[in-house]
Amino acid sequence: MHSIALVDDDRNITTSVSILLESEGFTVHIWHDGAEALRGLAETDVDLAILDIKMPRMDGMELLQNLRKTSDLPVIFLTSKDDEVDELLGLRMGADDYIKKPFSQRLLLERIRTLLRRVEARQAAAEAAAARPASASADGNTDAPSENAIVRGSLILDPSRHMVTWKGKSVDLTVTEFLILQALAQRPGHVKNRDQLIDAAYGEHIYVDDRTIDSHIKRLRKKFRETDDDFAQIETLYGVGYRYKEG
Repeated sequence: MHSIALVDDDRNITTSVSILLESEGFTVHIWHDGAEALRGLAETDVDLAILDIKMPRMDGMELLQNLRKTSDLPVIFLTSKDDEVDELLGLRMGADDYIKKPFSQRLLLERIRTLLRRVEARQAAAEAAAARPASASADGNTDAPSENAIVRGSLILDPSRHMVTWKGKSVDLTVTEFLILQALAQRPGHVKNRDQLIDAAYGEHIYVDDRTIDSHIKRLRKKFRETDDDFAQIETLYGVGYRYKEG
């Protein structure tokens, strides 16, 4: 049974969404402002959080910023219908997905299930890797990359551990960012259009606006450049898509 945090100051939304989620077998924890949620989440284990952006006392952006200091909890943002700035800023700050108000509850449910499936797949791979005997490198290092790790020059991307390093330094990525980078790094030099990256990150039959991928790419670049100012491996081909530079 999965546990969901629902944070929104609109009690009509929290009531209707919680009824839907509970009918589908989820446990739902409700908070009505960001400050209350931050305190509650410090004491409550949840598998995913749904955050409204515009709330009193502490908005969803500030709440996410605080959560990301200590947690990679999957987050879906609820945004105003026409507030594009909020959508893009939220994704750049580390949200995994967003849905515009007013929204279809069935769409929200499908997005939740998709994100949880991705998290479970990552955890299963990590557990499988942990169950295997440690493989030491030539110098005896048992932290050597797993067999299925992707190594591209200074980049090591290890799906079994959900770990990414650049020039030996760890880069913390959300689930969505990790899957986008993995899709690009699997075939360096090959261009992936936005639809292909959406399928890689969200699965087929899930509609996500093209701007969502652009925002995740910007977030990826920012995180790598915090480690290395000269990072330029993710290239944009305007009007076509993105690719991971060879070499």
